[in-house]
Amino acid sequence: MLTLFTNRYQAFQPPQGVPVRITLGAPRFKLPYPLQHAVRELAPRREYFTKPLPEFTAAYRADLDQIGPARIAERLRAIVNTEHEHRLVLLCFEDLADPAQWCHRRVFAAWWKDVTGDEVRELGPLAGPYEQGTLL
Repeated sequence: MLTLFTNRYQAFQPPQGVPVRITLGAPRFKLPYPLQHAVRELAPRREYFTKPLPEFTAAYRADLDQIGPARIAERLRAIVNTEHEHRLVLLCFEDLADPAQWCHRRVFAAWWKDVTGDEVRELGPLAGPYEQGTLL
């Protein structure tokens, strides 16, 4: 079983599941929890961040399509098998409670839903076009 959520580094709490880094760089601030896993394939390329959101989304989704859901699921299931926990929380930096911010974690979530049919709910507060999830 594989259950995915998203959140930001600063809002993650260990009872939510296993934290998984999906950013190019690790946080430069101290985290109150261990961050032992990263899936670099889910980090957008550095040059994408200069693009407007529609272009960023198209380029990032094209990369995800190229990697494919089977390979991504394989990487994520390896973490599940190591941790013996099916709830993985994909983490990055943006505060989606701020309506001026957007984030690749929600672009990934939409792509994952499109290709697998599985929801990836955000555990942090949201503003804008996103939908917040809960653990239950």
